[in-house]
Amino acid sequence: MSKAPLMPMATAVWLVENTSLTFKQIADFCKLHEVEIQGIADGEVAKGIVGYNPIISGQLTNEEIKLSSDDQNRPLNIIDLDVEIKNSDNKIKKYVPLSKRQDKPDSALWLLKNHSILKDSQIAKLVGVTKNSVSSIRNKSYWNYNSLNAKDPVAMGLFSQKDLLTAIEKAERRVIREKKDKEKSINTNKS
Repeated sequence: MSKAPLMPMATAVWLVENTSLTFKQIADFCKLHEVEIQGIADGEVAKGIVGYNPIISGQLTNEEIKLSSDDQNRPLNIIDLDVEIKNSDNKIKKYVPLSKRQDKPDSALWLLKNHSILKDSQIAKLVGVTKNSVSSIRNKSYWNYNSLNAKDPVAMGLFSQKDLLTAIEKAERRVIREKKDKEKSINTNKS
């Protein structure tokens, strides 16, 4: 069984408006009923739906439409069955419920107490708060500092243990690098 095009109703709207294909051809291609296609043509179905051009999405070609327009018994054939939808972002921001949002500053406090070598920017990225919030928690000037309760963010599921270990390793490499740079500058000043 062949697949339906991406957004079949919107594709049907576009095909009705822009081609001379029969209702049956459009219905078969979009996996809709002929009566729905008739309704689209009459303006009773799919009101307000903007037509979706299957040529731009690479599912049809002008030649395919022309061949089927010339022969009313010829079905439209979809070109690309696997339309790939990519997300440019590697990570998708995870939704945090309102009840868990107070856990973020608590987690930042836990990280500051237990892993003080982490930079504010690393903690902010891990926990999902601003760098300014982390800095104010570190300086004890956070607006709600007295109410904060240090909580393990891994146990609460804000990020994985692997993410934490990666951040700690990165921070340790930075500390070693800064130490070497400091020793190097001391040795060059002595010379």
